[in-house]
Amino acid sequence: MAALAAVLLAGTPGAGAAAQTVAEIRIGLLSQTPEPPPSVSNPDEPTADDGLAGANLAIADNNTTGKFLKQTFLLDSVEVPPDGDAAAALRELAGRGDRFVIVDAPGATVEALSKLPEARNLLLLNANAPDDTLRGSACAANLVHVAPSRAMLADALGQYLVKKRWPRWFLVTGRRPEDKLYADAIRRTAKRFGAQIVAEKEWTAESDVNRTAESEIPVFTQAKAYDVLIVADEVGEFGDYLSYRTADPRPVAGTQGLVPTVWHRTHEQWGAAQLQSRFKAAAKRPMTARDHNDWTAVRVVGEVAARTRSADPDRLIAFIQSPDFTMSAFRGAPLSLRPWDGQLRQPVLLAADRSVVSVSPQEGFLHPRTELDSLGYDQPETLCKTRGKTTP
Repeated sequence: MAALAAVLLAGTPGAGAAAQTVAEIRIGLLSQTPEPPPSVSNPDEPTADDGLAGANLAIADNNTTGKFLKQTFLLDSVEVPPDGDAAAALRELAGRGDRFVIVDAPGATVEALSKLPEARNLLLLNANAPDDTLRGSACAANLVHVAPSRAMLADALGQYLVKKRWPRWFLVTGRRPEDKLYADAIRRTAKRFGAQIVAEKEWTAESDVNRTAESEIPVFTQAKAYDVLIVADEVGEFGDYLSYRTADPRPVAGTQGLVPTVWHRTHEQWGAAQLQSRFKAAAKRPMTARDHNDWTAVRVVGEVAARTRSADPDRLIAFIQSPDFTMSAFRGAPLSLRPWDGQLRQPVLLAADRSVVSVSPQEGFLHPRTELDSLGYDQPETLCKTRGKTTP
């Protein structure tokens, strides 16, 4: 359609000069979805355009404003198979002239791409990898994190549990490396906010939990007195089966149960209802957290292009990384960038299956700069050595 419009304009007397004044801003989207382990049975079929639909809506939002500023935004999308060559895909996007590339891929892929020579002059926007190492020892000056880190998610949950006076936690961890990273984040949160992990267990059962949950989980969850069971099961192997089956009647939180997340289909505050409606009209389904992260990443570029009234990539990148950058993401407080690790500050929703329960940071968790910095690694804690430490 964009090419057809250009042809039509070129054939219109006097339109050539006007068309040349429209600045084109290209944004790449590199997606890679890992295959779920064979042991995981997901009753919700994943949508083929998860993430991409959010990016497409954001492109439309950018162009709504851009037409008044003589800017047009184009999305170049590449889907990389789980065993595919993400580096080749990034080179392809860079070859098309994409200086902004949203990377919706596992943390290992994000880290590897950020180190490529071809990425040196790009701004990579990490849309969904929560790995704390990407904000710490593996941080990069060309990498901005749209998704919250595991530490931020854990702190968001921990603040609420402490506020509810549920300080005794029973931590159940899955067998996979990412589960252990989530559990590490929960342990850090407990120490940070004065909670106590009174018991820990690792889920190692080889049986089909869908068939054995009623008999197996009550025995597995016998533990000393605790207030809430926190589960670390990022791929969803067993965590959904814990609620209502524990030996003691206790709430479940973490990767299942009460979940810290950037988005939820029932979220309606701060103008979110309008975004939900527009997304549903375009995609014919509710917006997911992955959709919202990809939407936010594209909107970051659109926001700075509108604020600066510029399409110069270098100027836009500098503004994103500056203390002046803020934008709305329909979660209350505006987003801004932490200069010490490239992480976007942001509120985190706490959601059950069919409702948003609360939003963190919680009232009373103060910070001298902004309460949003009470979530995740603060400036004195950072292990990032490749970014400036200037406080905005």
